[in-house]
Amino acid sequence: MTDNLLLVDDDKEFRSEFRDCFGEYDITEASTAEEALALLKKPNKIDLVLMDVKMPGMGGLKALRLVKAAAPSAAVIIMTGFSSKEVVLEALRGEASNYIEKPFDVEKARAIIESALARNRGEEEAALTDGRGKVEKVKNFVRRNCLKKVRLRDAADAVYISPKHLSRIFKAYAGIGFNQYYLKCKIEKAKEILAGTGYSVDHVSQKLGYANTESFIRQFKKMAGKTPASFRGKPAAAARNRRK
Repeated sequence: MTDNLLLVDDDKEFRSEFRDCFGEYDITEASTAEEALALLKKPNKIDLVLMDVKMPGMGGLKALRLVKAAAPSAAVIIMTGFSSKEVVLEALRGEASNYIEKPFDVEKARAIIESALARNRGEEEAALTDGRGKVEKVKNFVRRNCLKKVRLRDAADAVYISPKHLSRIFKAYAGIGFNQYYLKCKIEKAKEILAGTGYSVDHVSQKLGYANTESFIRQFKKMAGKTPASFRGKPAAAARNRRK
């Protein structure tokens, strides 16, 4: 069965290009939020609303809650060329399923649309597979970049979903929060460096991006149960005992 999208954008050329790129969907067009609301208040079969932020009359963010009230069973994706943190957060607080930045990458946009539709249809297995796969990609991203400062937004951008959605699915599939996993990876990398090199604790702390060594030592002790110096001393002591 073909999904039905409502595309709300005042740019007629953009709407035409969108149709060309997403011919696999049935697409209804509206040039204003007011027009979209009038359509949604009548009997309809809309599965997903894609709505621009900046339009004449009522803007997309102001219309978001009204759209959700008029079509509670439809998912809503906000489209924005003004992708400031404030715009995105307001959209997500308004219960948008996700957002797409304009000009958009077609395959990235398609993945976001398909994910929103799958969740909205209640296809739990599809959503689960999608979510688990994204979480595994994020884990790999964090492990590869654990010597750098990695924010939730950086990881979300890497798998083309919102930070809010990533935070939710990461806890569900990984069993721990994103920040906790990131810190765990940093401490595991610290153990690897301490065990395999002669770097000082200060040098290891700097390599891992800590502002000061004391913070690194406190975090290491909290997560590893001992100080970096004690951790390094144990393998050395064990080796000496084996040589006796």
